[in-house]
Amino acid sequence: MAARSTILVTGAAGFIGMRVAEMLLARGDAVAGLDALTPYYDPALKRARLARLAAHENFRFFDTDLSEPQATLAAFDAVQPDAVVHLAAQPGVRASIDNPLACIRANCDGFATVLEAAHRHHVRHLVFASSSSVYGANRRLPYGTDQAVDHPVSLYAASKKANELMAHAYAHVHRLPVTGLRFFTVYGPWGRPDMAVYGFTRAIFAGTPIRIFNHGAMKRDFTYIDDVAEGVVCTLDRTAAPDPAWRADAPDPATSDAPYRLYNIGNSQPVGLLDFVAELERACGRPAIRELLPMQPGDVLETSADTSALERDVGFRPATPLGLGLDRFVAWFRAYHGV
Repeated sequence: MAARSTILVTGAAGFIGMRVAEMLLARGDAVAGLDALTPYYDPALKRARLARLAAHENFRFFDTDLSEPQATLAAFDAVQPDAVVHLAAQPGVRASIDNPLACIRANCDGFATVLEAAHRHHVRHLVFASSSSVYGANRRLPYGTDQAVDHPVSLYAASKKANELMAHAYAHVHRLPVTGLRFFTVYGPWGRPDMAVYGFTRAIFAGTPIRIFNHGAMKRDFTYIDDVAEGVVCTLDRTAAPDPAWRADAPDPATSDAPYRLYNIGNSQPVGLLDFVAELERACGRPAIRELLPMQPGDVLETSADTSALERDVGFRPATPLGLGLDRFVAWFRAYHGV
């Protein structure tokens, strides 16, 4: 049976990329995955994700570094995609502090190549990953896409803000339909080892301390992976279009007279860090050894997503409760690591 559409997914071996690709394949799309399998964390986990995707006859994979223009353009030429989901990035606030040039190369140079390739191939829609980190020093909660995001507190956040600006430039100059999605603390099965949910779970089962910064006085809007992936797919199906109500004398940062949109994808239920640890202890069935530490550079005190625009325009709202999501993650962790 012929595929509905051909979708190119960058970062297909990544946490969110794998789940998005699975959902697209399940509904009948053909998916071309691009990924460089960088060693930021264990590539074996990335290869295990790819093995799941490779079982689908409508999936093919390109080992491609997006910051290398010729290889990326060649992959686009081979795929001839109808639409693009750009999820590849150098993730993490810490990593952007320790290795800033790698952050810029992956997140800005790589995205520039994707934008140009998408423009040359006249794709119907490009959806790309931004981040809740762009809200930076903002303290008006919940975070809304109508807020200015001009005060990032990490280079990672700045790179994602740069992606939003670059995307708007292509939407304006080339009328390329683009939508940016600001993800809020994504967790779940097949998650990244460098994130708190994975690292805390590993430490709890190993009987080693978990490091809790700002002495636990922080809140995060934890968002389950399936909610995020479904939001990506739903947004992909609603091609960005110019906003007829947009005004140049009072510009809304999330819309434009170009085909451009920004949305938050978050659970809209911030959880205190110590409450999160208690819920994870319940899911693991054992207590954590807690090491309380001061605030880290680049961290923010609280995140909370206003998803009203996503609900209004796309008709979707994340809703998986934290307890259920952690139960599913811990079950996967036990199976994957043989705990």
